Amino acid sequence: KMVQRLHLSKHSKFGTKSNKFVIKHVPGGKLICQSIKKKVTGPRTPKYLGGVRLQGVKAFRPVDAKAAPKRRKTVSRAYGGVLTHSQVRDRVTRAFLIEEQKIVKKVLKRRK
Repeated sequence: KMVQRLHLSKHSKFGTKSNKFVIKHVPGGKLICQSIKKKVTGPRTPKYLGGVRLQGVKAFRPVDAKAAPKRRKTVSRAYGGVLTHSQVRDRVTRAFLIEEQKIVKKVLKRRK
């Protein structure tokens, strides 16, 4: 019995990272090549802040992200979809402590 030949539906015939296929059986005893999309890692915090995966933000391919609604891509908070909750909390406390320090400096200056 002859082996069924498969036709690649995509334009590229080379085995590159973006050109992956899996052979599927379909009704009628046929085989088809189904293209596989790349795996998605999802949004992360900046590298210098640890590169942690963001919770509550869906992972999309760039084209799908454009079509998706905003609520799937962000979190309703300051720096939502960019920083994690703990990083935002650290920023707020740091800013507060710096302001307190400035006030203490002014008070000490007046006493002298």
